[in-house]
Amino acid sequence: MHWEDNGAFTGEISPTMLLELNVRYAIVGHSEPRKYFSESDEQINLRARSAQANGLIPIVCVGETFEQRERGEAERVIRRQVEQGLEKTIKEKLVVAYEPIWAIGTGKTCEANEANRICGLIRQWAECPDLIIQYGGSVKPGNIDELMTMSDIDGVLVGGASLDPNSFARISNYEKLK
Repeated sequence: MHWEDNGAFTGEISPTMLLELNVRYAIVGHSEPRKYFSESDEQINLRARSAQANGLIPIVCVGETFEQRERGEAERVIRRQVEQGLEKTIKEKLVVAYEPIWAIGTGKTCEANEANRICGLIRQWAECPDLIIQYGGSVKPGNIDELMTMSDIDGVLVGGASLDPNSFARISNYEKLK
């Protein structure tokens, strides 16, 4: 979603067009535009603020690469993304999705306890105890139950598993299976 309400922004969609389609949420800051289009934290912030100004709920994605994690930079990188990405937003009216980039589409999963720890730090850095935080990194039917028992994980951002109807149904209906 582009941060301008209208204009010639090929390949983008405006928040007003999303509203016409009755869309309620807009993912901003996903790892793919960060990587392939060099999208900055400042641009992500513009998108999040524009979404809120137009009545949409932004899902602001944050996360680290494998290299950043290995160098011990994960917390610094994520903190910067949170602080810059959420600046001047209404934090109670957005969602943050922690997506460890190294776990997306790789089949690798961040251990539930570690994901929970990072989500707790995100809540602290955002200075918003009511912030909704999702985890998104190779969420599958086999790990949804454990992820959802974690105190600082409020939900999940499903990627590849949503392509299989049975997998997606198992994830989206996890409470019914307990």
